[in-house]
Amino acid sequence: MDRDLGLDTLLDLDGVIIEQKYGYWVKFNVSLTNVSPVRPHGIRYSLTLHDQYGQRVMGFDNAHAVKSPRKNRYAGHKIEFDHFHSHQRDQGVPYEFKDAYQLIQDFFESVDNVLAKVEIWNKVNECELALCRKRR
Repeated sequence: MDRDLGLDTLLDLDGVIIEQKYGYWVKFNVSLTNVSPVRPHGIRYSLTLHDQYGQRVMGFDNAHAVKSPRKNRYAGHKIEFDHFHSHQRDQGVPYEFKDAYQLIQDFFESVDNVLAKVEIWNKVNECELALCRKRR
């Protein structure tokens, strides 16, 4: 049987915390589990981005089920466990798990997108602060 190097890489990240810009950090919780309808790839994962206060800002996980968005009210509901949280209060939207490497790539792309927004927000706040100081 061929080794899945992507899965090995993801498993090696278990427990790892990596500091990011602006005091943000990412955390990986990954473990093998029995293959089941809930976790067909045989892993349990939680990849999360946290702010400087420790609050989860964004994440990918398969810890609980989420409903697929309905196109119409008569459509059946498909329950997905792989999902993405785009902000703190987000209940999660389904994420199509392809393989471990893709999960890692999608996670870090999302981290980069969030940090880019934080950078813009910080620059706007700096400009507003500078304007306030100038007016005094």
